[in-house]
Amino acid sequence: MALESVFVCSRTIGSLRSGPLGEFLDGYNDWLLESGFKRATVRTHLANLSHLNAYLARRKERDRQTLSVEDVGGFFKEYSSRVRGKEVSDHHVRRVRWAINRFIRYLRRQNLFEPSTEPALYQPLLDAYLGWMRDYQHAAPGTLGIRSHCLARFLQWLGPLATTEGLQGLTPETVEQFFLSYSRNMGRAGRRSMQAALRTFFRFCVYQRYLERQLDRAVPTLRTYKLATVPRGLTDEQAQQVLAGISLDSKAGQRDYAICQLLRTYGVRGGQIRALRLEDIDWANDRILFRALKHGKDSLLPLTAEAGQSLLNYLRNARPPCACPEVFVTTRAPYHPLPHSNTLASIVGRHIRSVGIDSSRKGAYVFRHGFATRMLQEGHSLKKVADVLGHRHLATTFIYTKVDFNALKKVGLAWPREEK
Repeated sequence: MALESVFVCSRTIGSLRSGPLGEFLDGYNDWLLESGFKRATVRTHLANLSHLNAYLARRKERDRQTLSVEDVGGFFKEYSSRVRGKEVSDHHVRRVRWAINRFIRYLRRQNLFEPSTEPALYQPLLDAYLGWMRDYQHAAPGTLGIRSHCLARFLQWLGPLATTEGLQGLTPETVEQFFLSYSRNMGRAGRRSMQAALRTFFRFCVYQRYLERQLDRAVPTLRTYKLATVPRGLTDEQAQQVLAGISLDSKAGQRDYAICQLLRTYGVRGGQIRALRLEDIDWANDRILFRALKHGKDSLLPLTAEAGQSLLNYLRNARPPCACPEVFVTTRAPYHPLPHSNTLASIVGRHIRSVGIDSSRKGAYVFRHGFATRMLQEGHSLKKVADVLGHRHLATTFIYTKVDFNALKKVGLAWPREEK
C-alpha cells in the first residue's frame, strides 16, 4: 500500500521519502493502517513526523538504518527552542511528541531503535536488587514491577550517592527525609509500597555488604488502622443515576455503560473488569467468570439480563474489530486492552462527576463498596458476601460490617424531654 494509499500529492510523497527517515515511512504507513488508524489520522502522524525528518536533514544525515535516543533527544531540544516565542500551541507540541513516540514504538518492534548507550548511574544497583528479589526472595513479577518503580524514585533522589560506594554515606536522617517528602502526596497504598521497597533494599545492601549498619528501621512507619474508616460507596439509587447519565449515542458510551453495569451488578474490582475475556462469558448457560486478583478466589456468577444486554450491545455495536481476547478495549486505534487501573478509574470517575454525585472516591471501588453494603443490608451472610466478592478470608470482608455513626445521627430520634 505504502504512502500512495494515504497521500495524493506526489510532491508530498517525494518529500517524505527523500528525507533521512524515508526508508522507514512506507512500512510505518502500512503499520498504522493495519492497526486501525484512519487515513486522515495517518496523514497527521506523518506530517508531525516530518519535523523530525527535517531536523535530521539539516544535520546532513543520510538515509538512516536506525534511530537513536540521542537523535530524538536532540530534536526535541532544538524544536522546543525554535517554537518558543512563536504562536505555536502547546497542543501542537504534544501532538508532535505523541507522533514521534508512536513511531519509536514501531521501530522498536522492527529492532530499528537504538536505546541509550549510557544507562542511569543507579541501574547496576537496581538490577542487582531486583535479581536478588527474584532469585532469593522469589518475588512475583508484579511485585518486582512495583519494587522497581519505587526504588528508582529513591535512587534518582539520591543522585551521586546511588552507587555501591556512595551508599556508605547514607544516614538514617537522609532516609527519613526522603520518605517523609515522598509521602506528602501519596495515599496509604503508595506509602506502604515505598516502605516495603526501601526496607527490603536496605536488607539486600547489608546482605551484599554495601552497608555496614541496618537502615531498614530508619524508614518511618506512618501508622494507619485497617478498620479506621467506614467504606464509602454508591447507594443503589446513585448507581442507577450514574448509569442513566451515560449517553449510549457513542461507542465509548456503550462501552462505559457496560463497564458500570458490571460494576454495579457484581461488585467486582476494576482489575477484574479489565481482565475479563470473551471466553469468560458463557452465553449458553448465562454465566460470567471473574478471575481472581490479590490472591482471592475466582467468581463464577449468573449473567443477569441487564448485565448481559449491556455486554451484548457493546460487543455487537461498539467494540472495534481486533484480536485482543479482552472484552473491553480502547475506542481509538491502535486498539488494545485498557492499560492501567487509572484508565478505568478515570472512566468511572468522569461519569460520577457528570451526574453531580459528591463522593470522596470516584473509582471502581465505590461500586464495590456500595454493592457489599447493600448485600449486608439485605440480610446476606458475611460468608456469602465474601464468596461473591472473591475474598479468601472473612477478615477482609469485616470492613463492610462497620456502622457509620455520623449517618445514624442524621436519622436518630430526638430524645424526649420530661414535661415539668
